[in-house]
Amino acid sequence: MKLSFAEAFKSLFSSKKIDEEFFEELTDALVEGDMGAKLAFEITEELEKICREKRISEEAEIKDELKKMLSDLVKPVEFIPEKGKVNIYMMLGVNGVGKTTSAAKVARLYKERGENVIMAASDTFRAAAEEQLEMHGERLGIRVIAHQHGSDPSSVVFDAAESCRANGGGLIIADTAGRLHNKENLVRELQKIDRIAAQKADQGCFKKILVIDGTTGQNALRQAEVFSESVGVDAIIITKYDSTARGGCAFTIGKQFGIPVLFVCTGEKYEDIEPFNPQKYIDEFIG
Repeated sequence: MKLSFAEAFKSLFSSKKIDEEFFEELTDALVEGDMGAKLAFEITEELEKICREKRISEEAEIKDELKKMLSDLVKPVEFIPEKGKVNIYMMLGVNGVGKTTSAAKVARLYKERGENVIMAASDTFRAAAEEQLEMHGERLGIRVIAHQHGSDPSSVVFDAAESCRANGGGLIIADTAGRLHNKENLVRELQKIDRIAAQKADQGCFKKILVIDGTTGQNALRQAEVFSESVGVDAIIITKYDSTARGGCAFTIGKQFGIPVLFVCTGEKYEDIEPFNPQKYIDEFIG
């Protein structure tokens, strides 16, 4: 099993003096920690320069400098639905990242904050996705709007928005398809949902949230690229994250696309979701 970055970073100090070889191995550790090679190289080059200029060689000081550099790359964001308006949060992501479960977690979180929440089953391609969302809705006491399997996914969002407006506004969490192997069809489908949601939500109340698996590394970067290009992304949710995860992908996505992080999911239960705390994330990444 691969070491987490925190473990690899710690082991660097046990046997190395702070020289060129140390920074080469640090670059490798960052890449192993799921950070892109280009960014890993930029960071270690800059860190080496700082350590030389400030004559730093202690582990704690090097850690502090690295933390400062990483904190520039990941930003938190908070979405607050506007009362009395139609708010739509469209959940994006490939199959297998935990998108439908994340949609349910987000819905529960906002319901607990007093929002009128509706879930829209806009992944009409995968029958299991609709069933899964309806099951979550039943358990959480949250209304789910679903159409029959294979129907137009944008019509589900349309109906959810009409219902939301008729009930004095609220928040719609729309689950969408994520079959990247059939990318052109998926992109066309998402762009249509995107158009309808933008028309039906009140101004400034439509957000697009990309769900990424914290253990998939560079695949997450590719997914961020595909969804950013096709419909745009306002925030990410990191799933399957715990302190042993190699969470470097968040830094690369932040650097390359400027996308902030909304939530981090740490387990399977509905309550295993928390607002993104960059300091905590960086502390756990570095150890």
